[in-house]
Amino acid sequence: MGRNDRKRRTPLATKAIAASAALALGGGGLLWAQMNASAHESNSSGQNQTKAAAAQVATIACPDVGQQLTNVPQKARQGVATELANLDKQITEAYARLASTRQAQANDASFVQNAIVGPLKEKRAATIDRIRIDIQRVGGSVNAAALKQLAACTTQTATNTTTAGGQNNNGGQNNNNGGQNNGNTAAPSASASASASAPAANNGGQAGNGPTAADFVDITKAANNVLAKPQNQAQASTGSFTTKCGVNANKNHNTDNVIVAPGVTNGAHHEHDYVGNQKVNAFSTNDSLLAAPSSCQNQSDLSAYYWPVVRVQDGSQEFDANALGGGKEGNVGKILTPQSAQIKYVGSPASKVVAMPQFLRIITGDAKTLTNGLANANAHWSCTGFENKVQLTEQYPICPQGSNVVRTFAFQSCWDGVNIDSANHRTHVAFADPASGVCGNGFKAIPQLTMRLVYKITPPTIQADGTVKNAYAVDGFPEQLHKASTDHDDFISVTKNNLAAKIANCVNTGKKCQ
Repeated sequence: MGRNDRKRRTPLATKAIAASAALALGGGGLLWAQMNASAHESNSSGQNQTKAAAAQVATIACPDVGQQLTNVPQKARQGVATELANLDKQITEAYARLASTRQAQANDASFVQNAIVGPLKEKRAATIDRIRIDIQRVGGSVNAAALKQLAACTTQTATNTTTAGGQNNNGGQNNNNGGQNNGNTAAPSASASASASAPAANNGGQAGNGPTAADFVDITKAANNVLAKPQNQAQASTGSFTTKCGVNANKNHNTDNVIVAPGVTNGAHHEHDYVGNQKVNAFSTNDSLLAAPSSCQNQSDLSAYYWPVVRVQDGSQEFDANALGGGKEGNVGKILTPQSAQIKYVGSPASKVVAMPQFLRIITGDAKTLTNGLANANAHWSCTGFENKVQLTEQYPICPQGSNVVRTFAFQSCWDGVNIDSANHRTHVAFADPASGVCGNGFKAIPQLTMRLVYKITPPTIQADGTVKNAYAVDGFPEQLHKASTDHDDFISVTKNNLAAKIANCVNTGKKCQ
């Protein structure tokens, strides 16, 4: 597959920023609090269809606290991760209440603020203070006043400002820091779960929380936007290593995420496909990963490759229709198994690469782009026959007859040379400069993990009244309304028999290995 690591020009329509504050967190670490309202997102409603509707409160936007914590002492990280999961649980519960109280909202203009957003702020403030305590207890320092500023949340309206056939992004990524917090959460309460799938503000989709008509575009009408790759320099590493790990035909799914929410059941609030390591869950350890079986043909590859499932909203009741992470949290419809899944490591156009360290964790993309904005989005959607022309981030493609949906990922390819993870799961890796391919700030080039997933999907159809039949969407957090831009991918490097060095050697010597 081609490398989709070009810089993306962020559309102006997606940059409505509600608030932003730069906060110091002891030891030189930085906190960045951002609440980005995505004015481009739109809304609709209906069983097995979506429809544009008038602007109204659609979802809840809260600062992503986990992304801001870049200097958490190692001894405090488990406790902080648990509290971050609690924060996301609170948002999930608040969104469920938002979805189930539409009549009350219609009768009382202050209902959302008084009954949902206000109490949510109080809960978040108490949880954030526990994060402060966890950090300070082990000798870390934190600006307590600045941290408190992250407690307040806002509501977002669902306003359709996407132009017909429009998708103004050039198929690259716009994240120089790498990684992202997958926004993972603890299990919601029973009351929250029971109402999470109720139709919410005419936000579309089988469960009432997306996608909408404006979330789709006819690929044949989308503008070409794929930029040229950087020119290979004298020391370029031009080889590749392909590992064949299957398509998850054995349906290995769970709603955990051990990277961001270790020890938290249903930490992702959405289903994942797993290939490679077959024993990945919230309670996995480095030792258990090394002892697990692998779906890869090369049994020395025990790496964990996992991504949110794609579903077609055809009215089907999946195995998780009444489960957390599934239907109880707005992830509904038939789970699609990819027709093919290519996992390939490629080189750098600027230099040789060093082997990936054992247990390196990388998350690419952002599961919360609706409320975080697109700065860390790294979603790429296209169709077979169009991949070299069009890569979409904010919309799902409607492919022509005979063409299949293609979903690709290009992970961060620069490593700080020391850490296998970081407090916000971001700052230990980075993307190379999109123009030159050079790693900055003393980072080292590593083999770039790329994935290409192909799905056979009956094309959704947009009706004259604005509805969409047989919509498909990636699983996500309920308040993120199943936006295409929330797509993301997760990886833990686990190898045996010197495989990491072999991959680097293939890449560095220009060989095509598998």
